Amino acid sequence: MSIHFLAPDLSRWDQVSADALALSFFADERPLRGAAGLADWRLCARISRLLRAGKLSGREGETLLLPPAGQRLSFSRVVLFGMGDSRQWSEQRFRAGVQRIRDVLHRARVSRFALQLPGRATGLMTPRRALEIWLEGCDPFDLNGNKDDVIFIETPSGQKEMAELVRVRPGM
Repeated sequence: MSIHFLAPDLSRWDQVSADALALSFFADERPLRGAAGLADWRLCARISRLLRAGKLSGREGETLLLPPAGQRLSFSRVVLFGMGDSRQWSEQRFRAGVQRIRDVLHRARVSRFALQLPGRATGLMTPRRALEIWLEGCDPFDLNGNKDDVIFIETPSGQKEMAELVRVRPGM
């Protein structure tokens, strides 16, 4: 697995090419924050309209594939992942959520994707802990075989914290 970092800044997103943008959000998170909020802005509130119309809720296990609507995003597709109620958030639910993200992207044959780890936009997970758990779920081939390109959308301070963790892991 190759790990990269990307600031939560739309002008930087325009410089990235990836198969997918994976966005997670909570059922009780309104307005959307972090990467999901930025993508919604760039998509002219398309995600917010789906939420208001009841076609999307953010419930745990919900997944929705959106075409990126022309050239408004540099990603080939946008995949939305509901994480349920933020008040019931736990490391166990984080693990289940990131495993679902991995499974869906793998089944869709996505090998280069950008995402903000669940709970990061709302501060429910620290950058380091979120990345530690993400890496725990990776098989050894992922870590050493450069199977996927993962672009973590993270603030500069979060990137620094995550980069320290990546440097101490052999094989990356």
